[in-house]
Parts: sequence; C-alpha cells; structure tokens
Amino acid sequence: GLRVAVYNRTEARTREFMRQVGARPIIPAYSLPQLVELVQKPRAILILVAAGLPVDLVLKELLPYLDPGDLLMDGGNSHFIDTNRRSKALARKGLSFIGLGISGGEEGARYGPSLMPGGPRKAYDRVEPLLQAIAAKVNGEPCVAYMGANSAGHYVKMVHNGIEYGLMQLLAETYDLMKRGLGLTAEELAEVYAGWNEGELASYLMEITARIFRRRDDETGQPLIDLIADAAKQKGTGKWSSWDAMDLMVPTPTIDAAVAMRGLSSHRTERQAASLVLRGPQLSFKGQRQTFLQRLRKALYASTIVTFAQGLAQLREASVAYNYGVNLEAVAQVWRGGCIIRARLLEDIRAAFHARSDLPNLLLDPHLGREVVSRTSDWRKVVKAAVDWGIPTPGLMVSLAYVDGYRSAWLPANLIQAQRDYFGAHTYERLDAEGTFHTDWQKEE
Repeated sequence: GLRVAVYNRTEARTREFMRQVGARPIIPAYSLPQLVELVQKPRAILILVAAGLPVDLVLKELLPYLDPGDLLMDGGNSHFIDTNRRSKALARKGLSFIGLGISGGEEGARYGPSLMPGGPRKAYDRVEPLLQAIAAKVNGEPCVAYMGANSAGHYVKMVHNGIEYGLMQLLAETYDLMKRGLGLTAEELAEVYAGWNEGELASYLMEITARIFRRRDDETGQPLIDLIADAAKQKGTGKWSSWDAMDLMVPTPTIDAAVAMRGLSSHRTERQAASLVLRGPQLSFKGQRQTFLQRLRKALYASTIVTFAQGLAQLREASVAYNYGVNLEAVAQVWRGGCIIRARLLEDIRAAFHARSDLPNLLLDPHLGREVVSRTSDWRKVVKAAVDWGIPTPGLMVSLAYVDGYRSAWLPANLIQAQRDYFGAHTYERLDAEGTFHTDWQKEE
C-alpha cells in the first residue's frame, strides 16, 4: 500500500521486475540520480546488496545526490563493525544510517520477514510504519522492533544466524543418528521430523527438514537428499558470532561446534581417505527404535533451548559492552515469525524475559530450566549411543557439557590458573584471601 521507487544497476532486471509488478504503486528508476529524485524528502532509501565492499561502493555512488537529513538503511548481512564505521562516516555528513537485519529468505521477501533495525532512535521512528507494513505478523503483531543504538540491528541478526547454525547442526546430527544408527530411510525420516513438528519442537527448520526428506529427484526418482554432496558452505555470519562471543568471554560452544563442523565437512576428500584408515566401531543398534526416537526428541529439544540460551546470553553481554540497550523480550518477539529460526519455543523464551528482563541465562528461567533438566537422563543415553556407534554429534555433546558446566558450583579452572602462574607468572586469586598472588612453583619446599 506504499508508493515505492526501485532501482537495480542492471536495467534489464528492473524492466523484468516491472513486468511482474502489475497495479502495485511501484515506480522504476534507471539511474541513481533518477531514483534519488523520485524519493520524497527527507529521503529513506533501503539498500539490498551483498555485504562487504558492495555496500561501500553503493554508498559512495549515492552520496553526491543526497541531502542532510536523508536516511539510508542497509538490509544486508553486514558485519556490525562495518555498520559502526559507516554510521559514523555518514553522521558526519548529516545522514542517518540504520543497520537492518533481515531474516526470512525468499519466502520472507514475498510474504513478510523478521526485521531487526538498529541505529538512531529518531531514524527508526521515521520508518517504523514502513517496516511494520513489511514485516511478518504473528497474532497481528508485526515481527519488527527497535533493537538498539548503533549497530545493534546487525549484531542481533548476526547472533540470529549463529543460533541458526547451531540448530541446523543439531538437526543434522539427529539425521545422522537415525540414518546410520537406526537405518531409517528418507521416507521414515520425513515421518519422524513431521511428527516432531507437531509438538514442542515445532519450527520452520523442522518443517522444511520433513519436506526435504520427502522430495525426490526429478530424473532418478531417488530421494534428493541422498544425491546432495555432504559439504556445507557458509557466508561468515556464524563465524562472526563465534568470534565476538569469544571476545566477550561468553561461551557459545554449540554455535562454535556448528561452525567447526561446516569446516570439517568441506574437507570431503580428506574425510573419504581417512575413512579407509581410521577405523571406528561397528554400528549395531540393539534396542527399541521408538524408545531411542523418544530419547532423541528430548535431547534435541533440550539442546535447542541451550542453543538459544547461548545466543541470547551473548546478546545480553554485547548490549552492555557496546551500549546497544537491546530488549531481549523484543528480540524473542521479533524472531517468532518470518525468520529462519522461528519456533514455538520462542513464546516461552519471550515469556521468560517478560517475567524477568534481567535474566542472565535462559537456563535460570524456572520453566525452561526444568524443561532441560527433565530431559538430561535421555539426553545422556543419546550421547552415549553416539559415542558407542562412532557417530559425531558435537552439537548434542557440547550442549550437554554446557549444562553440566553451567550447573557446576566448582570447575577445575583452578588447575588451569595454577599452570598459567607456573609457566607465565600470570598470578591467581585465592578463596581464603583478597588480592592476587604469585608462587615460585619451582622453589624447593
């Protein structure tokens, strides 16, 4: 219902697009000066190009035609550090800049994505009606909210993608356990995932996973999944999320493992050679298939909660470190629809932060904490089976280890600190006295 001017550097693409527009109030421009002239002042221009250098090149092209007070929005997956740099440079020219995290893929582009805008509050207020019109709706609520100052929007989207990496890895591990461990066919796998999508695990990723296993290759008639090379690629947002979590000293091991396993999958030739010389245990499932599937479902749900807990703990820490002012309840609300990680679980997550806005970790929410603890027995049995079978499940394993570490009142880190002091004189703190201490460890008693 809004009048929009559009421009693409390839004129033929713009003309093809306009042939599909029909009666919609969309006006084409065939040059940047023409686009800028078409847009009402003070202008609001949304840039949708690949992250990195292309964004800088477009900004450089646009700048000569803009006036102070104009607003630019970057809807790509830009690194938050780049967004900070661009915001400062544009502010010096009197221009506002919003880093607009967008999730939803092709479907979201057509029918409503999840939007995560960050930048000057006044700039967001200007375009809020536009963004609300664009966004997906859940129970009538638009899946968009102001994320915070500076690069908050792109940071939230980065963490969204880190969580996405973790969830996809967990699903891949359940697939491996069911395919190689239980010997399930593609049709049987589709049934399992479709069934799981009816309950607490209901999510967009679960839904499409069931559909993927049902799809057959047009030429061979075989399950298409069996013809896809087992090498997963990545564009970098998962890595960025892990890197910054490490800088902030926030543990996100499930996300880290997901990034690492994508890297390992890319070494396909090496893995095939290693499979001939590094022999593992013989796979032999003994037991009730349905019992194991029930345990696997519980392990997956608990690991899913843990993955969200890690990402949201990172957002909480980043909000303080970078002065974002992120509202985690709003983040959960925005993620409920349109985005790739939308899931029934997000209603419980939203409720957790509504009940306690300063919640440091989802595992400390009474309801979600109980949900995780009640599943740990089955979860441990699944991990033990994976070890016995020689099937790699680092996501499930480190998620469980994260819970065990987080619930440990004592950890063996005192030994690490003693070692650091021994070889590097890094000092240590004591439980029975204030201050820092150093010991000459090689001195004889």
